[in-house]
Amino acid sequence: MNSHPLISFDNTEFAFEYKTDKELRKANFLFSSMSHSWLVNMGVKVTPWAIKTGLPINGLIRNTIFSQFVGGETLEETTVVAKNLGKYNVQVILDYGVEGKEGEDNFDHACDEFIRVINYAASQSNIPFMSIKVTGFARFSLLEKLDSMMTANTGTLMKRYLKAIDELPAVEKEEWHRVRRRMMRICETAAEKKVGVLVDAEETWIQDPVDALTILMMDSFNKGRVVVYNTIQLYRHDRLKFLIDSHEAAEERNFILGAKNVRGAYMEKERKRAQEKGYASPIQANKESTDRDYNKALEFCISHLERIALIVATHNEHSNLYATQLLEKYGYPFNHPHIHFSQLYGMSDNITFNLAHAGCSVSKYLPFGPIKDVIPYLMRRAQENTSVKGQTGRELGLIKKELERRKRP
Repeated sequence: MNSHPLISFDNTEFAFEYKTDKELRKANFLFSSMSHSWLVNMGVKVTPWAIKTGLPINGLIRNTIFSQFVGGETLEETTVVAKNLGKYNVQVILDYGVEGKEGEDNFDHACDEFIRVINYAASQSNIPFMSIKVTGFARFSLLEKLDSMMTANTGTLMKRYLKAIDELPAVEKEEWHRVRRRMMRICETAAEKKVGVLVDAEETWIQDPVDALTILMMDSFNKGRVVVYNTIQLYRHDRLKFLIDSHEAAEERNFILGAKNVRGAYMEKERKRAQEKGYASPIQANKESTDRDYNKALEFCISHLERIALIVATHNEHSNLYATQLLEKYGYPFNHPHIHFSQLYGMSDNITFNLAHAGCSVSKYLPFGPIKDVIPYLMRRAQENTSVKGQTGRELGLIKKELERRKRP
């Protein structure tokens, strides 16, 4: 007998009950503006320049795109958002949204900031996870060199990694040791404070050492429970196999694999670089292939839930619904400790809040940081919301539907 409630992502009453009429009208204005690609393109060019030259536009940004997609300028400011979401059984993944700066002092500072976020998350009842970027505390060109050396080697990921480290010059070996120590410090604090660490995916040409480092951390910290999660970008045609190989490593080494499944974030950059350098693109040939692999990855993870802790991190309605159907198929409750759903703050509320209403464990991915530092993040959100056929059209339609519903007696 089916004990799971029915889920409809068209239910706007649940989707927007956390927003006042005023907030909903503001969201309507913002998404309407973002449906004009010329306006977004102009904003993407002008805004970073205006910030850099000191034009007084912070107030305008704060009251529009910043308040829609970002939790605040400081950790403390995120409390208001987190508490409001918590009233509707929606949790938070904290993301220190500042782009990485190079240099050992900056790397140490970023590491300290990540640890500060973990300590803060541990003090809040509604923040079970935070995210990190290895490029926040490791030199990009060192990661690139390691990746290239690993690609030239043969064998499993870990064998290629160990051989590459062994071949590094002494100075760079010591530099990599500092990177590993930073990662260890972050994961040790997270394990102690019972906060999950989600390791962001990077570009393919630096991803191998990031994967190897993350798997080493899982081997150390994911024994009894899950602390560390790797991000699997299924718009890469090799990632389904990588997921299966990672599970095999988890079985062999007796740790729980943490997997945050996403579609991907660097498609244009990846294709352009592959073309320029004359190698086969790592990106799937089309969206259908990505969707197929994403849903296969969901089935693989949910059919191995005793060994895999899965975060379904997607704005795709079909994939979210499919994940709930798979839980039903394999006889798992929606709130199983190894399953979690997540969407970006400011987007796809129809997915997040309807999942929460059905009893799923679900969160909003909540970036924070000074306005000038989160501008790159905001520009990406604006650009991906320009297509009326895509996200913005869906968001606008749901917001307008809810505004109409609220007008009715």
